[in-house]
Amino acid sequence: MDELEAEQPDGLYQAAIPEEIVRIAFDSGLCHTSTLTVTEKDTARVMGSGTLPVLATPRLAALMENAAMLAVAPILEPGETTVGGEISLRHLKPSGVGAEVSATAFLERTEGRKLSFRLEAHQGETLIGEGSHTRFIVNTTRFLQKLN
Repeated sequence: MDELEAEQPDGLYQAAIPEEIVRIAFDSGLCHTSTLTVTEKDTARVMGSGTLPVLATPRLAALMENAAMLAVAPILEPGETTVGGEISLRHLKPSGVGAEVSATAFLERTEGRKLSFRLEAHQGETLIGEGSHTRFIVNTTRFLQKLN
């Protein structure tokens, strides 16, 4: 994520979320749960990551990323969003078409614009996935200008 770090003066992160909001977020256990009912389009066979009609690992990763994005969205400044930088995922059990899957992202640490999450995915009470995820707070306009 050198490009994001390089945006900051002297190569350091600037505080993106005011310290008081970070404290409140941690005190309240800032997290979000996203849910999905597995359809055929979510399967490994259709997504090209396998040959079986089960929830594709890339689709599970996307659900987990969505939970992390939504967990911090309410505390961002206008014009800011977050982008994924890294995800580590263990897909532990298969889920078939029709299964209800939930992914929860727990904000565990902030370092200026760098946000670190712990991830869990469940089908009912069964843990089907776990991992960690790093996101970065960016200014939407400046970030999109880097496309050219």
